[in-house]
Amino acid sequence: MEQNKTYKCLKNNIFTKNEYSLVPIRYQDRMRIMQWRNEQLYHLRQVKPLTETDQNNYFDNVVAKLFEQEKPDQILFSYLEDGKCIGYGGLVHINWTDKNAEISFIVDTDLEKDFFHKYWGIYLDLLEQVAFAELDLHKIYTYAFDLRPHLYKAIENKGYQKEAVLKEHCCINGEFKNVVIHAKINNFLSLRKMRDSDKELIFNWANEKMTRENSFNPQPIDFETHAIWFDKKIKDKNVRYFIGEISAQPVGLVRFDKEDEKSALVGILIDKNFRGKGLATILLQKACAEYFKTTHQQTIIAQIKESNTISIRSFLKAKFTYDKMLKINGMTALQYKLSNYEE
Repeated sequence: MEQNKTYKCLKNNIFTKNEYSLVPIRYQDRMRIMQWRNEQLYHLRQVKPLTETDQNNYFDNVVAKLFEQEKPDQILFSYLEDGKCIGYGGLVHINWTDKNAEISFIVDTDLEKDFFHKYWGIYLDLLEQVAFAELDLHKIYTYAFDLRPHLYKAIENKGYQKEAVLKEHCCINGEFKNVVIHAKINNFLSLRKMRDSDKELIFNWANEKMTRENSFNPQPIDFETHAIWFDKKIKDKNVRYFIGEISAQPVGLVRFDKEDEKSALVGILIDKNFRGKGLATILLQKACAEYFKTTHQQTIIAQIKESNTISIRSFLKAKFTYDKMLKINGMTALQYKLSNYEE
């Protein structure tokens, strides 16, 4: 099996949150994963300890094939902290028709006792980027032997609801144990159109310190000027605004201004309380996909201040490609494009 492969079924293959990331499962991590599985055999659907031969055969004959499949039955990741593998897991038993999948996860055995809740919480945040933002699955769930009550608190803290208890469903060491199922429905990030009641919200977003610093017009905006602009834009058929929401709470905005019959200019704002979570990339991907569905235009253009490296990374992760350098209001800007030619 080759090193550092990518999944054909995913547009993005790396999912990050601060120093943590999920990357396509790495061949180099296989023996550590084997060790953790053997140490935690009691709560897994694994009947006996794995050998090195078992693990090599699994990676070479099962995992290797997943990367090229359009709809694999599982998608596995190495879970990294500052580049070091501290766990692994992914989506298994994927049902592409009903759009659901089971969550699989094991963390380094040495981290289980003191950091279980922390690493589960971060892992679920990352995996939801895969399941909900990338694959648009409707539901993901855990299927757990009733052996680790601390697991339920960890996942319930992230919004998972107990759906079922399968009474005495599995026989473990001669005793019948329940299976507990928790699930979460996809409400990770939804889009809606801008409405009149968003006037003050967008005013506050636009006047936030970092937003003004990254704008080509960094001067503060007074509310009267904003209100005139807002009332004009909300009626303009050449402009489309999408508000991103998580659990009905607005987290950001994406704007599309029609440039000509073939292209539109895009801009994005993220609420300061939701920055650093990878939401800009997710919101861009969803909004651009929706925009392409409802227009014949083939290209979306982003113009970003050269110094705004955070925004540039978000656009690159959203599959925008560099086009050219230009000057806007005397400032150096980089232009990026996203094309829809293949659809």
